[in-house]
Amino acid sequence: MSTQPPELLAQHTAFGGTVGFYRHHALTCNALMRFAIYQPRQVQTQRLPVLYFLAGLTCTEENFMVKAGAQRFAAQYGLVLVVPDTSPRQTGTPGEDTDWDLGTGAGFYVNATVEPWSRHYQMYSYVVEELPALIQAHFSVGDRRGIFGHSMGGQGALVCALRNPNHYQSVSAFAPICAPTRCPWGQKAFGAYLGTDDGSAYDATQLLAQHQFPALILVDQGTADPYLLSQLQPERLAQACALVDQPLLLRYQEGYDHSYYFIATFIEDHLRHHAALLTS
Repeated sequence: MSTQPPELLAQHTAFGGTVGFYRHHALTCNALMRFAIYQPRQVQTQRLPVLYFLAGLTCTEENFMVKAGAQRFAAQYGLVLVVPDTSPRQTGTPGEDTDWDLGTGAGFYVNATVEPWSRHYQMYSYVVEELPALIQAHFSVGDRRGIFGHSMGGQGALVCALRNPNHYQSVSAFAPICAPTRCPWGQKAFGAYLGTDDGSAYDATQLLAQHQFPALILVDQGTADPYLLSQLQPERLAQACALVDQPLLLRYQEGYDHSYYFIATFIEDHLRHHAALLTS
């Protein structure tokens, strides 16, 4: 992996720390990739645990940093926050800007195996391998990591954690796509990116049969989420966890939808959950 430092595009002070927006050339994706990072003031004297957030469909590295209200609690608990973009952009891949749920803004955190997507859409390797190596090399972070996400990103967080339990010490999700191989969003994306592959390597409900996580998984789901029944299917995750005795706290939040208002309401609970596992 490249050791070149990322290019700083913008920086803002927040709660005594800094929010920075960066770009770099990613070897895994063979494209310019962007990410955001919040560094609380504690990085001036120590290396901190790092918590990765994976955003949902159509989002960029900015949405979470602007809307979630997480910096206050990251400063309180001493966590570095890192938010990658949701896909490569402007790669010239045919069809990447045709549909809102495929291509740009819709990388689904998989490694595409089918042309033309496979040339750039290697988001799983980028999130699990290249980006953490870059962060480790150029920022004041330690070797303890957590991961969480929303919707498509919640699916990505669960998959990354289940497949790499030695790489992450904590995981949580907001309204994740729990069974992407059995919902329209996932079936469309996996069919394009993975072809005839069944996609089980990127489906948490199927991974749980062989890959458990050594800590409690926290999931919040709004009951007024318009995608609850058709796309998200948290009951499938609960069933898969129960079959293998995977600790899961699945909370249904009455009246909440799929928006960042939902995320902002419960963000402190999630950062507290991660801090307890990452700073112990």
